[in-house]
This record gives sequence, C-alpha cells and structure tokens, in this order.
Amino acid sequence: MAEYEKFTFDKGSDIAVQLELVDPSGNIKDLTNYSAAAKMKRNYNSDSADTTDFAVAIQPTDGIVTLSLNNTQSDALRVGNYVYDVEISYVDSNGSTIIERILEGKIRVSPSVT
Repeated sequence: MAEYEKFTFDKGSDIAVQLELVDPSGNIKDLTNYSAAAKMKRNYNSDSADTTDFAVAIQPTDGIVTLSLNNTQSDALRVGNYVYDVEISYVDSNGSTIIERILEGKIRVSPSVT
C-alpha cells in the first residue's frame, strides 16, 4: 500500500522531492532495473490538459527516487489543489511488468507575486 503525503509547491519555483526507499526489513531498496513515473492532476478524472508529469531520476543502489519540476513547469500550474502518485516498476523473470504505487497524496500550489 502506498504511503500518503501532502506537499505545498510554490508556483514558479524549482521543485525537487527526494524519496528514500527501504524494504520491509528497513534496508535500502535496490532499484537496479527499476523505472519510475510520477504524475499530478487537478483531480482523479482530469484530462491530459490538466496533467503534469514529473521528471524522475533514480539512484538505484541508494534506493533514491527524485521527482522534479523546473520553475517554468511549476509556473505553468494553476494555483490550487492537485492529486498525485508515484509508481515504480520492473520486469520480472517471466517477462511480466510489476508496478508498485509507492506514494500518493495531495499537492497545494501556492501563488507567486514575483
């Protein structure tokens, strides 16, 4: 089951969220051969015009997934509330893609004056 977290992003700012993943034993999760995706939307039923994909970087042996938006991307966001989630995936030995949602929640985008 995914963890739940709320964030507030400042419109027009560079944004980076670093996730440090551990396995059930508390050890750093090895993300070798994993991929990740993260998306935010105004609501769960939003169309593609109201959807923003995060840039995602993985440091496999450190168990770190970093989500980011640059200032141009965050400046294009409308002020208000969004929902988001983060998924990691890999292909198992049978050739099946295994997807795990690791984080979900709400994001508040706050206005900028400058």
